[in-house]
Amino acid sequence: MPQFTDGEALSGTVHEALGAKARLVGVDRLRGGSKKGVYRVHTSGSHAASVIVYSWAAQENFWPTAEAVDPAHPFAPASGLVPFLAAQRRLDGLGVRVPRVLLADDSRRRHPADVAVVEDVAGGTLEALQERDPVRASHALSELAAMLDVMHRQHSQRYGRVDVLERGDKASGDSCERLVLERAIKDLAEAAERVPSIGSAAASLHDRLQELATRVAPRTQHGLVHGELGPDHVLVDDSGHPVLIDIEGLMFFDVEWEHVFLQLRFGDQYPVLSRPGLDPARLDLYMLAMRLSLVAGPLRLLDGDFPHRAVMREIAEHNAKEALALVVS
Repeated sequence: MPQFTDGEALSGTVHEALGAKARLVGVDRLRGGSKKGVYRVHTSGSHAASVIVYSWAAQENFWPTAEAVDPAHPFAPASGLVPFLAAQRRLDGLGVRVPRVLLADDSRRRHPADVAVVEDVAGGTLEALQERDPVRASHALSELAAMLDVMHRQHSQRYGRVDVLERGDKASGDSCERLVLERAIKDLAEAAERVPSIGSAAASLHDRLQELATRVAPRTQHGLVHGELGPDHVLVDDSGHPVLIDIEGLMFFDVEWEHVFLQLRFGDQYPVLSRPGLDPARLDLYMLAMRLSLVAGPLRLLDGDFPHRAVMREIAEHNAKEALALVVS
């Protein structure tokens, strides 16, 4: 597994964030990151007993290198200090709780990659809290719903990642639904080569995607969405408040894209997050597209040396079955 091996560089980064008296006493690499390294750094001699360090070094990214990817595309890999800081600023400005940034360093003076030192929200994930303390988790979930309302009410006529729009660039494509369809067709082609059951039904799945896309009416207003928000991407602080993480993909897009992912990841608890007024035609198209993405994506990740392989295979197998069910439904 890739590792932030330069202890001196890590120590220097922490000193810069917390002061010269801070001493590094331990480092834990946290599970789950596929595009960046995430480390809990234990310290003494500072106001913080621990901090989180993000490292966007190339060797921390488990995804295979994609060819000719337009960095302004809404579905381009969202990774790096620039999209992280843009998302952090936007959410913090809205009052949406995100980890406080203690240091952001793109100088490469201490480490040959961009790094950030952020607050350690040590209460664990909402996913873990749901197992450990369902009552406390329900309060956090209700607060999360209110946070999402704030985000989704932020409107823009343009879609795209917030860092792309902030620098005045235009996101690729003609519309959100067209981007989703184009991506789904590519995911279908890739999944069909890897999963026999998808390959056998590829024509039917392709026809279904095209049919669903014809039902979607044009739209010119988009909401602010996290893009990959599951209970593992929500921490809960000591006061029980939810804190959003893995925010680099924050973008203006159809809120139905967010709600499809929320429905998949929160399951029986999704009704707390559901809202009226969603476009059913978009939900239908985006659900099938998301299922196909969750087949092709995990299998693509396994082309590299991602360590948690069984989980990725299970995700791909489950979503292949669910995608096929949507064809016959």
